Amino acid sequence: MPSSERGTRVALIFALVAERLNTFYEHGQWLTEAQGATLAADWLARSQRSLPLAERRRLSALSDELARSIAGGLSREAGLHTAHELTEALDPNYRSELAEFFMAECERMLDAAGA
Repeated sequence: MPSSERGTRVALIFALVAERLNTFYEHGQWLTEAQGATLAADWLARSQRSLPLAERRRLSALSDELARSIAGGLSREAGLHTAHELTEALDPNYRSELAEFFMAECERMLDAAGA
């Protein structure tokens, strides 16, 4: 797959992780795979892109795995901070070492899942 497609997939996983952590820490609930796939479709549509439903569901599942892993290793306070930091990092002008670390994790997950 071309690098821009790969980058889009990595960015979608990252954005979904941020959204999942925010939902978990603000509402005590995890987004479903279908909710994640719908969010991915909405985000893609904003840039006039699309991915098949099966691919959006796969990326949603990967983001769920990473978000739960992150939440499982953090206190509530640290989790809230992390969720906020990742959400801020959705703005391309915002720089964050924490977000860069998790973006790299999203890349590794995508690669391990067979891109």
